[in-house]
Amino acid sequence: MMKMSCLRRRPGLSAIEKKLAEYKCNTNEAIKLKLVRFQEDLEDENTTFNPEYSHQVFGDDEVAFGYKGLQILLYYSAGNLSTMFRVQYTSKVNEKFDEMQADDVESKIREIIPSGFCCGSDDFISLLEKEVNFKPFGTIVHTYTIHNEEAGEELTYQICKVDMTCPGFREYHERLQTFLMWLIETASFIDVDDDRWDYFLVFEKYNKDGATLFATVGYMTVYNYYVYPDKTRPRVSQMLILPPFQGEGHGAQLLETVHRYYISSSNVLDITAEDPSENYVRLRDFVLVKLCQSLPCFSPETLLNGFSHEMGTEAQQKLKINKQHSRRVYEILRLRATDMSDSEKSKAYRLDIKKRLIGPYKKNQRELAKMRRCLKPEELTNQMNQIDLNTQHEQLEESYQQLVSEYRRTVERLAQA
Repeated sequence: MMKMSCLRRRPGLSAIEKKLAEYKCNTNEAIKLKLVRFQEDLEDENTTFNPEYSHQVFGDDEVAFGYKGLQILLYYSAGNLSTMFRVQYTSKVNEKFDEMQADDVESKIREIIPSGFCCGSDDFISLLEKEVNFKPFGTIVHTYTIHNEEAGEELTYQICKVDMTCPGFREYHERLQTFLMWLIETASFIDVDDDRWDYFLVFEKYNKDGATLFATVGYMTVYNYYVYPDKTRPRVSQMLILPPFQGEGHGAQLLETVHRYYISSSNVLDITAEDPSENYVRLRDFVLVKLCQSLPCFSPETLLNGFSHEMGTEAQQKLKINKQHSRRVYEILRLRATDMSDSEKSKAYRLDIKKRLIGPYKKNQRELAKMRRCLKPEELTNQMNQIDLNTQHEQLEESYQQLVSEYRRTVERLAQA
């Protein structure tokens, strides 16, 4: 007989719970970020952008409790990143319910932004007036222009190499790195006292009242690892283009500039990246292919003969690209050089890629073979058959199709460039 307790409906939220739910705010929506050039930007919603993430400050649910109409204002002057921080709201929970306490939002933000910020608009406007004195840090290593459709003109950008010995840069970097918390999912601050770090900054030149000013566009940090006996391996750690500038090609300019900077150094073995995201891998594909396509060993005629030792050697010696990345470059360039509508050429390309992709499966087979003494014969046979028949072909084809789809994006971008 069914128990009565199983027939009862689960009660809905009580009136008090419904009221309290109204005091929960999504912090990705509540946080308002700005890069301010002109005083009128303060009231212009078009200059506001929100975080991609806020879990490192407000927890996995990315919620602040205790407020209605919560707004967390984090405004930065465009160049020096002088900061205004203010919390405002229409209602607070402990004004209505004595026993409830709102989250201490202000303290959470103060933990990640450096001291020296202001809280009022008048003070921030005073800081804006000092932007005319701000100049990019370090040494200019590359200058480029991008045509801006909205402005109807060519805008000029500079990429600078800098280190912590540059006056004022340490304090500026403390402000700059706060963007990582909001825009990179697993970001963390680096140890700036380690002199193996290199910093590359991107700035835009713009005019204000007849004066030339600079706006921060993005940056990259690179750590120089030691490689025995006398080499270094620069590893990209953080790369960020700020939201107002994304989609304009600055990431490619920055990454190519950094590669060219290290290419000229005889003690650099190769350049790599720490835990690269999918977006970074796509960007790296584009930049490395662009660099390699002019090398003789990557000519269309040579590509059709397959990946060679010479390709890996030339890419490393001339462009500081390791063998794994040079193989990927070869596969992209060979795709571009292959008439995929020709069944024979298409098949040759597919088999060449799958020959590389099958490596991990063969490794698994060798490991299973070593387990013969541990598994019963029928267990070993089942494992081998499962890998050979049920999994290998499907996963190989899926990996191949996914890879070609990624490669086509790079080929299309090369054609546009």
